[in-house]
Amino acid sequence: MVQRRQLRTELKKARAKAGLTQLEVAARMDWSPSKLIRIEAGQVGVSRNDLLALLTAYGVTGQDKIDYILELARGSRKMPYREYRGLFDKPTMDLLEYEMAASIVRSFEPLLIPGMLQTEEYMRALAVSYAPDIAGNQLDRFVEARQQRQELLERAERPEFFYVLDEAAVRRWIGGPRVMTAQLQHLKDLASRPGISIQVLPFTLGAHPGLRGSFVLLEFDAEMDDILYVENNPLAEPVFSDDTDKTSRFLETFWELERLAPREDLPLLLDRVIQEMNEPAMSSSQDEAESET
Repeated sequence: MVQRRQLRTELKKARAKAGLTQLEVAARMDWSPSKLIRIEAGQVGVSRNDLLALLTAYGVTGQDKIDYILELARGSRKMPYREYRGLFDKPTMDLLEYEMAASIVRSFEPLLIPGMLQTEEYMRALAVSYAPDIAGNQLDRFVEARQQRQELLERAERPEFFYVLDEAAVRRWIGGPRVMTAQLQHLKDLASRPGISIQVLPFTLGAHPGLRGSFVLLEFDAEMDDILYVENNPLAEPVFSDDTDKTSRFLETFWELERLAPREDLPLLLDRVIQEMNEPAMSSSQDEAESET
């Protein structure tokens, strides 16, 4: 996905430097204008021969530059998560690809533990609640895909991850106390790793800018604009945007949420939530033991 965007940028820059319009290029190449428009929009791939012909038309002669653009084209045809394409919708697949190429990932989630941070049992409980009919092999493939995504956390070269959650996300009983206890312990372990920041906005904070919904911001080392991903309307497709005004506004919102969330209190908060989640079970066990005696 990222290489497709870079290829699109390089081709537009080369055409602009050559002083050619899309109609003029299409006429030279004996293409329909719509073919060039789709190539520059990243909607279709471009063959090696067509790409070399385009670069010749644009007057690109430096071998290093030609090799770089050809490599972008090769990379743009690679399909990560290919085997799971029938399992997730296109916006989700796009997000997974962007995530792999990002240098920084910032995510705010008010209701649930973000997918990258979920334990297997939490994933399964959540998947069943979303789609009660999911079971067997389909459920296993869903979990397998999520776990493959989490391999990114183990790579030597990976993005920096910054997460801000609302307290509701860590207190919601997905799968019950046992599953949530393991999930919150997992959050504590992840938060202790370098390059992973997890903060929680406490209920006592009251209203805050994040109540409008979850979002993800992705930054890249390459010559590529930041990308905003918003998924907070169940009746509409998630939205991707590289509009600078929007990404800047959401980045400022994220920084404000980080400022409001006490970073150093995370272990204490999670330990307290774990204790409170398990107190009813402990009381129930004591009551059962007393009734038996």
